[in-house]
Amino acid sequence: MIGMESEAARSSTESPNDPPRRTLPGKAKRAARSLLVMYVGVCLAMMLLERRLVYQPPPRRFAPLTSSSCEDVWFSAADGTKLHGVFFPAPESQTVVLYCHGNGEDVAQGLSLGNRLRSQLGANVFLFDYRGYGRSEGTPDEDGVLQDGLAAQRWLAERSQCRPDQIVLIGRSLGGGVATNLAARQGARGLVLQNTFADMSATAATHYPWLPVRWLMRNRYPSEQRISTYQGPLLQSHGTADRLVPYSHGRRLFDACPSEDKQFFTIEGGGHNDPEPPEYEAALQDWFDGLPTSTDVAEP
Repeated sequence: MIGMESEAARSSTESPNDPPRRTLPGKAKRAARSLLVMYVGVCLAMMLLERRLVYQPPPRRFAPLTSSSCEDVWFSAADGTKLHGVFFPAPESQTVVLYCHGNGEDVAQGLSLGNRLRSQLGANVFLFDYRGYGRSEGTPDEDGVLQDGLAAQRWLAERSQCRPDQIVLIGRSLGGGVATNLAARQGARGLVLQNTFADMSATAATHYPWLPVRWLMRNRYPSEQRISTYQGPLLQSHGTADRLVPYSHGRRLFDACPSEDKQFFTIEGGGHNDPEPPEYEAALQDWFDGLPTSTDVAEP
């Protein structure tokens, strides 16, 4: 009876004209929780996809790449990963160039570039594939790719009978991050950077502003930090219409280099994958002509 009376008493206090109970805050909380779960799921998915987004090797080609004008090269990184490259010799020249390609390229696509650099610059040229690219073994990540660059520079120095810091480094896009690390770690006779980022995580943040990529990314390539220890000759170029790596990021990288012998070549209207204009090719030739001889490079 007590229970029945209590229920009746409560009923008598309610009026049919009373407004319905507010349930919106509860629904909003549930919706917010659902959105949070979805956002965390997207962050986790992007973390899992990061390697595929950063490294995009072309389909592998296993047919021989070399001819009488160049040599097939096999060498190993410090962790034992077997790597492949192609060497373009110029026996009459003491200029030695190591080229580091972009994230969507490989040696097979660079054969004509190797021949052109050898002819234009009168240089011995070495192109190599990072792990997971071309005929190189392994799976790419920042630590491994940087190991590959160090091994390539050392192989080329041994082959050319010179020190690693007497080699000219050329890096495009991702390869610019590799070349910058080499210049900071092992030195260089000169450093050429094309459409290169200051920091990969900062560049990614411009494409995914709604993601905390600066916290999530594992492949960061902090080139702005690394180039701060390089004081040798630098030629850097960047297109003003580069939608992948903003022009301002290239300028940031250039400004971080303390070298007193540095040049920045602006390509008006140039996109990330556009070919360099003839004016740049002339500037590259002039820059090479003005480099100190390899014997004048001070040993670190």
